[in-house]
Amino acid sequence: MKTITNTKYIKKSLWLLVALVTFPIFAQDGADDKKKFTFSGTVDAYYRANLTAPNDEDAIAPGSSFANLPGFSLGMANLIANYEGEKVGFVADLVFGPRGTDAIFLSPLYSATGNIVNQLYVYWNVSDDVTLTFGNFNTFLGYEVISPAANFNYSTSYLFSYGPFSHTGLKADFDLGNDWSAMVAVMNPTDVTEFNPTGDYAVGAQLGYSSQFLNFLYSQGGFEVDYTGGFDLSEEFFLGINAAYFDNSDDAVDFAGIALYPQYQTSDNFAIGLRGEYFTETNLGAIGGAAESVFAVTLTGSATIGDLLIKPELRLDCADEDAFIDNDLAPTSSLASFLVAAVYSF
Repeated sequence: MKTITNTKYIKKSLWLLVALVTFPIFAQDGADDKKKFTFSGTVDAYYRANLTAPNDEDAIAPGSSFANLPGFSLGMANLIANYEGEKVGFVADLVFGPRGTDAIFLSPLYSATGNIVNQLYVYWNVSDDVTLTFGNFNTFLGYEVISPAANFNYSTSYLFSYGPFSHTGLKADFDLGNDWSAMVAVMNPTDVTEFNPTGDYAVGAQLGYSSQFLNFLYSQGGFEVDYTGGFDLSEEFFLGINAAYFDNSDDAVDFAGIALYPQYQTSDNFAIGLRGEYFTETNLGAIGGAAESVFAVTLTGSATIGDLLIKPELRLDCADEDAFIDNDLAPTSSLASFLVAAVYSF
């Protein structure tokens, strides 16, 4: 009975969200007013199999987030309502499915219904150079994001998985001119998105130049510095870069890593990309067993068919200790896996 009640609540909430947003906007006269509201999102699913480990009840996966379920598996449905006015607007971003639940993993601890809210914020363009954002927004750190349509690789990196996912608070973005930008933020503890259960606050900052970003975050004794950027080396060849260091002296937990993302556009409808990542950690348990470092290589193809992306992917994770198992259930330091994902954007 509880499951049925929650399902009805989610359906009613979704339709109410659409109705409340669209009715007053589309009731206005003029085509320009109608264009201010958009409704978009993605739907994704995948098939995943280990090549060097079991695929039955003993199935394992890399210690990174998402795309870890065996066989034919679900990603998420992502529904985004966006209203953009001349000065003010909002974003309501809802997620349904395993990927969405993993992305907002702390919200269900405090609310029976909050596990569908990925982002929920309002913003005010104070001037041409200053924007204030208030509410729950995805993190400003890192190269990869929650939406599978915005990442080249379908599986995610260790750096993404153990950095923050989302924040709730107030941030101010500044356009400094000459390709420079800056951001400062005051937020609840990292990934605790619905309210503040501890009375502690996090602070964040970002300095950007020509699509290169240096990010800072301090939350509950933990400090992270992150560099995210990339370069167009030619019309067809792009190189993305992410490097980060996290230290939590109170718990003696830290991690560091670097990931490179070379991507080559072979035609209008196909591209191929590689993610090479080195990740090391202390007392985090991210990799598995006694392992403290891992080198992971992910080769991904991306075929475009209209609004549909098909992504076949090979991945090899190699740890410094026996963090995985082989087909005989014996400990081993490496894991090879394959997946193919389908991501539809609307």
